[in-house]
Order: sequence, then structure tokens, then C-alpha cells
Amino acid sequence: MTFRNGLASLLRPEDSVVVLIDHQPYQLTNVNSHDPQMVVNNATALAKAAKVFNVPTILTSVIAERGGLIFPHITDVFPGQEVIDRTFINTWEDKKVVDAVKATGRKQLIIAGLWTEVCVAMPVIQALGEGWDVTVITDASGAVSVEAHQVAIQRMIAAGANMMTWLALAAEWQRDWARTETAFALNDVIKYHAAGSGIAYAWEQQLLNTPVPKTTSGH
Repeated sequence: MTFRNGLASLLRPEDSVVVLIDHQPYQLTNVNSHDPQMVVNNATALAKAAKVFNVPTILTSVIAERGGLIFPHITDVFPGQEVIDRTFINTWEDKKVVDAVKATGRKQLIIAGLWTEVCVAMPVIQALGEGWDVTVITDASGAVSVEAHQVAIQRMIAAGANMMTWLALAAEWQRDWARTETAFALNDVIKYHAAGSGIAYAWEQQLLNTPVPKTTSGH
């Protein structure tokens, strides 16, 4: 296994492509590894961060007619974009999805989906075997149990996958707060989706924009 170390191993927006897999109602109903609300929030944050950095994002569902459409929180980030609907459980066996990824010309493949142990693990393991640099966003994914999520992560690490959370990925893409072309838009994503950090940022902006009251002299 090749170790991921050194500056070149960090993720870069210009080399990244995101695939969001099966964030659908049917799968969400049996997510027990995370609070379902957190999975929706984090998957939405990942989608918005990808848009901030102009990272191509492929949306795919499995038999949406029965399993439900991808959450509008995600599709609203990419209005008008086609969602590739599959019959394959393993996304990487669907030629249309793989061709869409290959068309981007990027090799840093970032995946999140429901469920971690099924619809994430299978394409991750196959793509790794085909030479892709694969990162899984664990907190924008979810499984039917804590055990299922953890075992799937262990299995994918053993196959050579990189594990991250959505906020860590966004920070890695940003890399330098002097990159103002994305810094302000990313802070807006953080404000709405990063809980305490986001609220603290909003509070900081409030304080910076609140005039200091004038005091009268006691003399």
C-alpha cells in the first residue's frame, strides 16, 4: 500500500471529483450509525463546498422510482443537473457514472453515500483496484448500524482508501485563508452547516459590525 504523506498527497480542488451516492429516503430510513439529520446536513455541506471550489460533482441514485429522489437539499445546490439513476448496487459497475467521472479528467475521487457498508464500500474498493486515489467522507455517509459503518471504514482503509470528514476536506481544499476567491463563500457554508463554529463565526461578524457605544466623561 502507498502511504499518503507529503504535501502532494493533500487534496486539491483542481484535481478532485465528488460522487454522491444514494442520498435517498429509503436508505435514510435505516441509517442508525448517525443522527439522520446530521447525515443530511453534512452531505449538503459537502455538496455546497464542492460548488464553492468548482469541483465537479456527480449525483447518482438507485431505482429512484421506488427508493425516492435524492434529498432536495443536495439537488438544489446543482439546479438542473442530471441525477444518474442506476440498477447496479455498485456504482462503479455503472458505465454512465464512471464515464462521467472520467470525463472530468481528475484522479482524486471523493465519495460519500448511503449506506457506507454497501453503496460506498463497493465502488471505493473497485476504484482503488483500478488505480484511483479515493477519499471517503465518512460523516456525509451512514450505515444501518455503528458496527456496519466502522467495519466498512476498516475494510476500505485496508484496501487503501483515505478517510476524511466534510469540514476537513473543505479546509484542505482551501489550504490558505488568503485565497479570498473561495474563503468568503466557504465561510458561508461553515456558518450554516458547521454548528458551533458556524454560529461563532456569525457572532464574530455581529460583534465586528456593532459600533462601540460612546461613553460620557465623568468629569
